[in-house]
Amino acid sequence: MGTTARPTGPRASVSPADARAAFRAGLATPTAGWSDGRTQANLIAVPADWAYDVLLFAQRNPKPCPVLDVTEPGSPATVLAPGADLRTDLPRYRVWRDGEPAGEPTDVTGVWRDDLVAFLIGCSFTFEGALREAGVPLRHVEQGRNVPMYLTDRQCRPAGRLHGPMVVSMRPVPARLVDTARRLTALMPAVHGAPVHAGDPAELGIADLSRPDFGDPVPARPGDVPVFWACGVTPQAALMASAPPFAITHAPGHMLVTDVPDTAYRVA
Repeated sequence: MGTTARPTGPRASVSPADARAAFRAGLATPTAGWSDGRTQANLIAVPADWAYDVLLFAQRNPKPCPVLDVTEPGSPATVLAPGADLRTDLPRYRVWRDGEPAGEPTDVTGVWRDDLVAFLIGCSFTFEGALREAGVPLRHVEQGRNVPMYLTDRQCRPAGRLHGPMVVSMRPVPARLVDTARRLTALMPAVHGAPVHAGDPAELGIADLSRPDFGDPVPARPGDVPVFWACGVTPQAALMASAPPFAITHAPGHMLVTDVPDTAYRVA
């Protein structure tokens, strides 16, 4: 099997620190294809009295919610990116009030609270380098789009006050490479691991691939099969279903670019 060259564009080659500096300065863009070889992470920050619910929800639903780090209450720092500030260094955020989005700022310093506990959750962008090296095309990157994400009819296991459906991300993969994609991503369970489904989206309760619930539609090419991975936007679906009074998350597709090599999360 042939391999594709590692990306050489400015987004792929920029260091994680420089990427975070650009986002801190106000650049708002999806992070797929940024800082090749470095782990990316989803964010959900909740008041401390909801933190156990989130931790339990993640423990009970490790496929969509693999936890990479948990902060001290009020702290905007993470061991995944020393020197980073979780209030400013993601390209776009979502602020939630009573389960409803209340804005998508590029800086949440003004609404950050001293009682917030932040969870950094594995992101499927992390395994895209392994897919690319094996010759698996990334259609959303080719098309300059955010990855499409969908609510499913698969309910997560409830935890305390949190409940809701699993969210999946979708990548069209040539049929001959689906097994390759499944095998490679299975080696990275901390960033969602193997797909949860490949083929007919109706089996996940998805009616129309051209209308994602989050992200952008990504047209397939002839011979492609839709492949679905559990997604770190699942906690946002739980926020919508469970309506805690306040939370901050990343905007879907707009991740924290960490300093951790993606190889750190490969089990073999």
